[in-house]
Amino acid sequence: MRLITHNMLMCHAKGCGAPGGFPLKIEEAELQEIDADYNEVFLRRILTRIDWPALVETAFSLGVDQLPAVPPESPDDALLRRVHHILLETMVKEGRMVCNGCGHIYPIRDGIPNMLLQETEV
Repeated sequence: MRLITHNMLMCHAKGCGAPGGFPLKIEEAELQEIDADYNEVFLRRILTRIDWPALVETAFSLGVDQLPAVPPESPDDALLRRVHHILLETMVKEGRMVCNGCGHIYPIRDGIPNMLLQETEV
């Protein structure tokens, strides 16, 4: 699971409500670096759509990078390349995501997060 995907996932377990369901905390992560083509136009567009504080928190907690607390209005090439590396080249191969609100665990296996819920959790 790339971190760009993680930035868009939240808990949907029964009885869990925002804001505790986002962002999901990644635990016991086995990280893998993968290659991804750099696309400045895409990065500038995605910066307006991602949750920056969640990205900063996740990147820091995984030890990937430390980003500024507030995104600059006009990010330079160096910052865009750092964001590219975090969002698109850092993959969680194994681990789990845990909801801060209800504690529900979503496993990650072979880079795929399992977001399915049991019938009693829907």
